[in-house]
Amino acid sequence: MEYLGLDVGGSGIKGAIVDTVSGKLITDRFRIDTPEGAEPKDVSITMHKICQHFQYTGPVGVGFPSIVQHGIVLSAANISKNWIGQNINVLLSQESGNQIFSLNDADAAGIAEMKFGIGQEYQKGVVILLTIGTGIGSAIFSDGVLVPNTEFGHLKIRGKDAEHRASDAVRQKEELSWKKWGERIDELLVTLEGLFSPDLFVIGGGVSKKFEKYAGNLTIKTKIMPAMLLNQAGIIGAAIYAKEQFEGSG
Repeated sequence: MEYLGLDVGGSGIKGAIVDTVSGKLITDRFRIDTPEGAEPKDVSITMHKICQHFQYTGPVGVGFPSIVQHGIVLSAANISKNWIGQNINVLLSQESGNQIFSLNDADAAGIAEMKFGIGQEYQKGVVILLTIGTGIGSAIFSDGVLVPNTEFGHLKIRGKDAEHRASDAVRQKEELSWKKWGERIDELLVTLEGLFSPDLFVIGGGVSKKFEKYAGNLTIKTKIMPAMLLNQAGIIGAAIYAKEQFEGSG
């Protein structure tokens, strides 16, 4: 089955049509810059433009950068605070005419990685995925089952949110070396290792492509690997989620 997956980020909104059986993109990714301020109406219009680009009228999965509980946005770290309390499924459906199924963006990436990536071999035990970009998103799976809406990027490390110390945006802004940045992300990983004793960490987002540059600075005992699906994971996972929700409700 073919579903449209959208990945909403702090800098861009990306989409593609996905073959949910193989986990492959069957179109090129299409990206539009996230509107300045990321207000609900502006983001909704932008997402509709992506649906129009693909001439797609079916159900849409949306990975969104916030806590999303039954369609309701509960947090807004890197988007407008006006999203809080909004029903994103209803709002986007009204704008686009498509049936919308939304979830946290890191959860979407985790779903894809567990089904078609590294996580295929770790269906037993605990897997933690971190998506590192503008912020730090997280997803945790126990025996292959997602525990939704974890926000490990907001754990306090040295008195600050982890993502305010160790996101890729911070690395670039502060012009940190990969060694120095690796030491910062290691502090978060050590904390998570102590709390959850996972079997595997997976690093997603743009820094997954540079894994060898900082892997030597990580001190955790837990196995850690870069994501296989790289920056496609959010799109693929959102499409899988839409398929599961739509077909499950039929």
